[in-house]
Amino acid sequence: VDAFQAWCGPCKTVVDLFRKIRNDVGNDLLHFAVAEVDSIDALEKYRGKCEPVFLFYAGGELVTVVRGVNAPLLQKTILEQL
Repeated sequence: VDAFQAWCGPCKTVVDLFRKIRNDVGNDLLHFAVAEVDSIDALEKYRGKCEPVFLFYAGGELVTVVRGVNAPLLQKTILEQL
């Protein structure tokens, strides 16, 4: 989940990376989403930050968080979580 604030919007720079990973892996367990933290109470702790935050969930539970746009780290984390 790309957790973003309304003033900056979702991180557009990683869309191509996510699309590539999805095409390469082709895994039905892999889903990408965006969430505006300003309007979701459960994500309140991510408000007021000026860096992108990517939340990784498995089985409905938060399993890891990546802060900032670090394409190699995001790819590694996605593949490890699969």
